[in-house]
Amino acid sequence: MRTRNFNGNKNIAGSVISERRKVLHMKQKDLLTRLQVRGVDLNISALSKIEGGQRIISDIELAALSDALGISADELLGNSGFKLN
Repeated sequence: MRTRNFNGNKNIAGSVISERRKVLHMKQKDLLTRLQVRGVDLNISALSKIEGGQRIISDIELAALSDALGISADELLGNSGFKLN
């Protein structure tokens, strides 16, 4: 399966995740703790890659991230400017 990129990124939610985390005055370690409580075990490197658009996000991770950040998955995806042709 070929990985598709959007503007050179492997995900369209990474920048929104980073922005939301910073708005909540949350460190990456704090977000990782919230994710672990929700059954998603990531390390700082993986989270950094997600936020930087260098790693694909699974649907399970997206659901946990939206819950941990207090916003919907639609909001995580909706601010990307992504349009289907």
